Amino acid sequence: MLGFVNVFKPAGLSSTQVGARVRRVFTRAGAPKLPVGHLGTLDPMAAGVLPLALGNATRLIPLIEDRRKSYLFTLALGRATATADATGATIRTSAVPADAESRLREAAVGFVGSIEQIPPMYSAVQIGGERLYDLARRGRTVERAPRKITIYALTLLGYADGAGRFAVACSEGTYVRTLCEDLGAAIGCAAHMGALLREGSGPFVLYESLLLEDIEADPDAALIVPERVIPLPTIVLDGRGSADFRAGRLVPLPAGSASKHLFVRDSARTLVGVGEAVGALLAPRKVFV
Repeated sequence: MLGFVNVFKPAGLSSTQVGARVRRVFTRAGAPKLPVGHLGTLDPMAAGVLPLALGNATRLIPLIEDRRKSYLFTLALGRATATADATGATIRTSAVPADAESRLREAAVGFVGSIEQIPPMYSAVQIGGERLYDLARRGRTVERAPRKITIYALTLLGYADGAGRFAVACSEGTYVRTLCEDLGAAIGCAAHMGALLREGSGPFVLYESLLLEDIEADPDAALIVPERVIPLPTIVLDGRGSADFRAGRLVPLPAGSASKHLFVRDSARTLVGVGEAVGALLAPRKVFV
């Protein structure tokens, strides 16, 4: 099994639960547990694009260069919570400024570009070998080092009754919950994140994502071949060449191959790995046996 699946994660399920459900769909009876990887989890309350890599495709994740994310989210003003989202207990309230809409439009401009962001306590970041959310659940708060992120675009789509609707395009590692708190602080108001929808994750986009029920109904149609996700050319080796490649040996590079890295398939069109051009030879870099 080798490929990617663009899952639409519904609100209420964790990313782990979604991954386990997809694993069951693609694991053959009596087969070992199928590896499943992801390009960034979503909080249980969030919905949207959750790309999953299945089988040996988990080894291809480092080759995906585009790690940008895009979200739609709701910013709720007047209340700050322990988790920075709507599920947490209230820790602070404040009056919502009468001119909050204009203030938010002005403040959003200042967040575009390279900025620093402190990861929230309720996150999977590890400090001292422990996840921050485990420490937070025990009532502990620890110092977190700020991280550099990039906001490519931040747009206020609408505002009503103390809530703003935003669209954001950002780098990997951006916490929208923290962005909501920081937006609130910028206008002098307590704030938390309401709804969150991920529209895109690298090359995976919302309109191509599939419901879990659709994946279960037709698994083969849901599986995306690596070439559609990672823009590398593909070469086909004959029987001897593919056998040598699988064994980790250098093989002659077919004429006309100009790319540094290439997908390698055998004469049966089975993906056998990723090779790197070294002069006139092809060196195995990832081999799928």
